[in-house]
Amino acid sequence: MTLTPRRDEERFHLTDAEIKLLAQIAAGVTADVAARKLELSARTLRRRLRTICDRLEVNTPIEAVVWAARRQLI
Repeated sequence: MTLTPRRDEERFHLTDAEIKLLAQIAAGVTADVAARKLELSARTLRRRLRTICDRLEVNTPIEAVVWAARRQLI
């Protein structure tokens, strides 16, 4: 019997940079502050957040933070 990954877990894999981004949002900083801390433009940060949300199949960055926290990634 072969076990298949739950909900295609490979598709939901987050990089270290994406986890750091979500951790900044979880800490309650604004997107502009998080962008500065991560040495990104605010536009790039927002684009990356949207990409993360799309991949995790959630609607908002807060939902992505909750998703990561439930999996103890942040």
